[in-house]
Amino acid sequence: MDSSQKYANAEISGMTESELESRALIRTASALNMIKEHWEEKKSELPQALEKNRRLWTIIATAMGEPDCPQSKEIKINIINLSIFIFKRINNILADPTPKPESLNILIDINMNIARGLAENNAPANAQG
Repeated sequence: MDSSQKYANAEISGMTESELESRALIRTASALNMIKEHWEEKKSELPQALEKNRRLWTIIATAMGEPDCPQSKEIKINIINLSIFIFKRINNILADPTPKPESLNILIDINMNIARGLAENNAPANAQG
């Protein structure tokens, strides 16, 4: 393992679950955005990027059903419903023989907004307004 991998592993091991989720959401949103912004060159990468997003949201939705999930019932239901919407959207994009780059906007926006919310909830109390 080289020094950059050791650094990355140490950085990740010090993160909370919310921070890791936020980072994963940002990464998947960034991958989808890169495809959207460079559509002609990168559209062949779309199925793989959508599958990564689906796997991430499967993990998030599954966590809502865990007995030790600290979220309120309302939040759990909202996250599961959001996951279902994302799964349907991914399926629609994959089923479209000629998807358009704009079809990724909602997935990118959802991931970024949820990541932003997680980051805000994780911010130290003295850093908040």
